[in-house]
Amino acid sequence: MRHLLVYANLSLLILFPIAWFAPLMRAGLLPVFGLTEVSVITGLQSLWRSDVFLALVVTAFAIFAPYLKVLLLALVHFRLLDDKVMPVLVWLGKLAMADIFLIALYIVVFKTTGLGRVETAWGLYLFTGCILGSVVIAGLTRGPARHSER
Repeated sequence: MRHLLVYANLSLLILFPIAWFAPLMRAGLLPVFGLTEVSVITGLQSLWRSDVFLALVVTAFAIFAPYLKVLLLALVHFRLLDDKVMPVLVWLGKLAMADIFLIALYIVVFKTTGLGRVETAWGLYLFTGCILGSVVIAGLTRGPARHSER
């Protein structure tokens, strides 16, 4: 079980960057015009031009928090970091979930305005899966099975 958790966590080091560049949604201003694909990276690029503070917050939620969590959890798995850091990892997971909430809120607001249209894309599911996978892996890491292997 421990090896499966280690490999699953390490796979997130590859899957998160893919999710950042994958299309989260396709959005268009009016139903007549074509849709533009939006990814985490293109959304951040747009934010950096218009609102630096919000760009910093979203960058922390979408990029740094989940990736730092994976790296720290890998250190715990390889016993290079004490498992007393697990509460911090849970907190980092909550920050990453906040980003999913922001994306979902954006989609709902955009759909209800009636001025445009938005369609979810496969990257939203990949990004959400990575975040949820990270939460599950951290939860299983804290279980009694890990302590019995010491």
